[in-house]
This record gives sequence, structure tokens and C-alpha cells, in this order.
Amino acid sequence: MTTYRPNPSPIPNPIPTSAPFWAGTKEHKLMLQRCPRGHVSYYARTHCPQCLSKELEWFEASGRGTLYSFTICERAQSADFEPDVPYVVAAIALAEGPRMTSLLVDTPHDQVRCDMPVEVVWQDVGDEAAMPYFRGV
Repeated sequence: MTTYRPNPSPIPNPIPTSAPFWAGTKEHKLMLQRCPRGHVSYYARTHCPQCLSKELEWFEASGRGTLYSFTICERAQSADFEPDVPYVVAAIALAEGPRMTSLLVDTPHDQVRCDMPVEVVWQDVGDEAAMPYFRGV
């Protein structure tokens, strides 16, 4: 079962487009973007990927969703993730619509299944951000 990372790295390096997302994580808020037509998107962008509107607003998402797909990593993709092996990389279908890739934690690997409900949990990684992970509910 993957638990929270003992020394999370790499640490996020926000750029102007993603700064509101990472600022929200400091307060344990999962922030998404929405255009005037109601299209919701994740990851941070300068325009709506569906209608190309540049009038995007940030809003706090529910932090809930379902597990769309996953893989259990038996080998780390880099040395940064070696302490975590085995860990679950998950594609989460957020309740608001978009999909988000993250780690699935606090869930025994033999209980992980597609379409299971999940919720966001947070791990602080310094004064500037927290990492959004998910766990089964």
C-alpha cells in the first residue's frame, strides 16, 4: 500500500499560468479552471481547450472523483521515486469532468479497481505548496 512520500520530490516549480493552482494547494484546495461556457479544465492553461476562450476563472473543486485507470509501478521511473516502490499512478476522473494524474495512496493495492470512488488528500512539501494525492473511499 502506497502511503505518503517520505521526502516528496521533485518539488513543483510554478509558472505564472499554474501559480493559482499551486497557491490553492498551500491551503489544501484543489483549484480548477472554468471558461464562461462552463468547460472545466485541468491542467492550468492560458485558454479553454474546448472553445479557446481566454476568459478563464479559477474555482475550488470538490476533490472527489473516480479511478479511471491505474498502474502499479514495481520499478521507479527515476531515483526520486525509489523509496516509494511499489506505488500506484492513477488517472482520476474528477467529479467536475477533467482527468488528473496523481498517486493513489492509503489504499491497499489488492483493493484498487477502476471506477472506485476517490478523494483528494494532501501532503505538504514546504511553505509554497502541497501535493494532491488521492485515496479510495
